Amino acid sequence: VPVAVVFAPRSVPEDLPRPLPFGDVQEMEISVNCERSPCPSLPCPTTAQEEAALDAVSAREADAALHLLQDTSSGSLTVYVVPEISSLLPQGIGVYVGKHRSALVRARGGLAALRTRLQQLTQVMSFTASSITAALSDRLPDGQLGPDARRHLKSSLGTDVCPSPDAVNRYVQPVLDKLSLVANFSVDSQILYYAVLGVTPRFDKESSSFLLSTHSLPHVINPVEARLGEHCSSAASLYPVLNFLLYVPERSHSPLYIQDKDGAPVSTNAFHSPRWGGIMVYNVEAPASPQASLPLHVDVDMVRVMEVFLAQLRLLFGLSREELPAEFLLESPGNEGLADWELDRLLWAHTVENIATVSTTLTSLAQLLDKIGNIVIKDDVASEVYRAVASAQSAMAKLTTGHLHLAFQASKEAVTSSERAFFDPSLLHLLYFPDDQKFAIYIPLFLPMAVPILLSLAKIVRETRQHKKEPTKMD
Repeated sequence: VPVAVVFAPRSVPEDLPRPLPFGDVQEMEISVNCERSPCPSLPCPTTAQEEAALDAVSAREADAALHLLQDTSSGSLTVYVVPEISSLLPQGIGVYVGKHRSALVRARGGLAALRTRLQQLTQVMSFTASSITAALSDRLPDGQLGPDARRHLKSSLGTDVCPSPDAVNRYVQPVLDKLSLVANFSVDSQILYYAVLGVTPRFDKESSSFLLSTHSLPHVINPVEARLGEHCSSAASLYPVLNFLLYVPERSHSPLYIQDKDGAPVSTNAFHSPRWGGIMVYNVEAPASPQASLPLHVDVDMVRVMEVFLAQLRLLFGLSREELPAEFLLESPGNEGLADWELDRLLWAHTVENIATVSTTLTSLAQLLDKIGNIVIKDDVASEVYRAVASAQSAMAKLTTGHLHLAFQASKEAVTSSERAFFDPSLLHLLYFPDDQKFAIYIPLFLPMAVPILLSLAKIVRETRQHKKEPTKMD
């Protein structure tokens, strides 16, 4: 994780080594027996352009101005240390995390305090032990996993997203454009009429409403999923599908609310299923007059709906926020849905997951080849194996040097090559038989024909021997 620490005037700690700039490397081990990449930090003074940007009125304006001046490569972080009396940061705030790849830190204390704050900052803006554990969740014992470790979508070269049809371009597309580095996305929409939940909600007399308890929510998905069209069905796609459904309950079950484990109503009136998607119940006010003409036109507040769906999308991609110290202030990513440094965290996790997937795939392939001694390995399969190994080694080397985007691209190439080799039709194990199976198959076929042939050969041998023993007649 390359981190550049830039000091504004009157913010350099007295005990900081001189002259500037200088480098410092720190290493750390995390609990899943993976070594964290070195974190070189390069303290240096600000330039005139950066000083002008730090003279902005607010931290948000400074972050936007500094974004144009800094290194925007994936995985890099730039920390600007401002004087303690700076008015950029609000009162009581010591660290401001922008929506790009920079942060503002208030100078307070000496070098030791600054190191502690930088470590906290890298834990927020880069990968953590929990993110690595989640990336390796399919390969770790359940005892090492948290409750939400298997909630996020696994790494894939593509993803199909099926939201409700309204306002897709306005709310969903900016997020998918930001995530285009991670995978290729396709978006489809659909409207279902007379859809049922598959469970009967319970009527509550006190609130005059219908309630869905937590234990009944798993039974809601299957009936709805069965009615989804081909474009929004996992059976019609090679890639994972994320479904986001807005459900308007029928008038006989309105209003409908979702309860949590404690029996309290859920504020968003929505729930999500790991690696599947989410459902939100949207209650429509009944018409004031019983004689109102039908069908009734309903205006859906898509801002409120898409706020819930985008929050669920973040959770399904593993973009949940770490618990922050009290003096930290995070800038909202806006319509894009995620900050640049959050995208970097996602790339880190997917790169590690891809490398682990390649290792597992090639290990399984090697075990298959060891079991079948007479298997034929074609040259194109061997080249794919070599390419997968080389790409995985390149990805790990790029991670070590902090080139995150190149590492992610190499890991994707490694996954593609390893899967091509593993699923090659010529390596189908049913094409090759062990010797005992060959005998079991061919003996019943050839033994009935071989018996008379062998008996005839034995008879011919005996007659030949008898003929040789008889004396030759002499005239």
